[in-house]
Amino acid sequence: MKKPRSFKQELTACFGQPVAENPTQVMMEAAFRHHGLDWRYLTIEVAPEGLGDAVRGAKVMGFAGFNCTIPHKVAVIDHLDGLGESAALMRAVNCVVRRDGKFIGENTDGKGFLKALREVTDPRDQAVVMFGAGGAARAIGVELALAGVRRITIVNRSPRRGEELVELLRSATNISCDLVVGPEDYSVPADANIVINATSVGLFPDVDARLPMNPATLRPHMIVADVIPNPPETPFLREAKARGCRVIDGLEMLVNQGVIGIEYWTGIRADATVMRNALEEVFGV
Repeated sequence: MKKPRSFKQELTACFGQPVAENPTQVMMEAAFRHHGLDWRYLTIEVAPEGLGDAVRGAKVMGFAGFNCTIPHKVAVIDHLDGLGESAALMRAVNCVVRRDGKFIGENTDGKGFLKALREVTDPRDQAVVMFGAGGAARAIGVELALAGVRRITIVNRSPRRGEELVELLRSATNISCDLVVGPEDYSVPADANIVINATSVGLFPDVDARLPMNPATLRPHMIVADVIPNPPETPFLREAKARGCRVIDGLEMLVNQGVIGIEYWTGIRADATVMRNALEEVFGV
């Protein structure tokens, strides 16, 4: 009897361009082949009205779990048996895992970022500036707070979403957190240690778009990260490199999300290099 299969609910358009295969699927199946796993990672588009049926179908067919993305990250919670710690805090799920016959919702968005960051520095007691207050920012903010950062400054155009994220982080984790709304030329404070773009600015096809930030305020001691995987090197990261900053690209976060997901489902720690190489081939890096 074959092992249970995993599947992914995701639109290929979320990566910014139509592709013959979903990049995440290519990455995950490269890992399965490398580790000799008789598994498949399927890309399945599920309409909102069919989400409950899809989750129930996955459970009765013995799937080990699945990933899900917009528009299902919040709605899927109503169809699950429980939530992990960070998923419960942010009320969003992108990875579902079968545990003792139950489907438990996790969120690997922030965990993938945190793993990439920890390969460069320990986030504890660090001061963070993060652009954006959407789903990626929420996931990263929660994981950073749980990891013990000292302060997070949220820079966002919309006061409502920014205030919601600040309130979530303050109430759930007791972290020092503040909001800066919509500057056209934001100056990164000199005492910031980590600067993150958690927005879609720079995502294909708008590859020349720039954050509303004064790049001259980036300093060599700063670690600069971008969540965008396509293209892997955004204008934000190029400007940071030019100023001597250590950078983390969006592929690192995506690879680490995959590594964590595979470990959840199979118990195996996948080879991140194999997965990154597969992604680089897709994106022509």
